[in-house]
Amino acid sequence: MSEGSVGRWRRCSACKSDIALGAVHWVCSVSTCNRKRTGLVFCSVDCWEIHLPTERHREAWAVEARAPKTPDPPEGASPKKATGETRPKAAAASSDEDILVVASRLKAYVKSVSGFNTSDRVLPVLSTALRSICDEAIGNARRAERQTVLDRDVPRAERTLGPTGRPALIRRRGDR
Repeated sequence: MSEGSVGRWRRCSACKSDIALGAVHWVCSVSTCNRKRTGLVFCSVDCWEIHLPTERHREAWAVEARAPKTPDPPEGASPKKATGETRPKAAAASSDEDILVVASRLKAYVKSVSGFNTSDRVLPVLSTALRSICDEAIGNARRAERQTVLDRDVPRAERTLGPTGRPALIRRRGDR
C-alpha cells in the first residue's frame, strides 16, 4: 500500500476518488448494486446519479452509509486463516429447531407417490427423526474411530408389514 492510501477504505465507483475510513458515503438502494461482487459505493449523491443511466433502475435512491473504521482485508487473504480456525463447529451452525428436510422436495415426493398433500407440521417431526438417526450414525463412526460418517454408519430401517400387506411400522435396528 502506498503512503496516500493508508486511510482509504475504497474508491468511488464513479469518479474513482478515495473514500476514507469512517467517512460518509452513499450506496444505491437497489440490491443488485450492493452485492459483494458489484459493491458500488459513491463519494457523493452526484456520483450516485452518474450510474443511473447505465443501470436503468425503475426506482432507486441514494442511501447514506458510513465506511468501516478498519480497512478491508486484502482480496487474496482468508479471514479464517488469520484466526487459525479451519471451519465453524456444526453444533453452532444448527439448532434443534432447524428444519433438516427440504420441504418442497418432500411434498413433491409424497404427492408423486400417493397423491396426498403434506402438512407443514410433518417437517419438525421428520427433522427430529433425522437428528436421532444422525446421532446414531455419528456414534457408530466414533466407535470405529473415524471422523467421517459413512453410509454403513446409518442404521437401516426394517419394515414390518401389516394385515393389508402394506408397511405398518418402521423400526430401526436396536429399537426393539
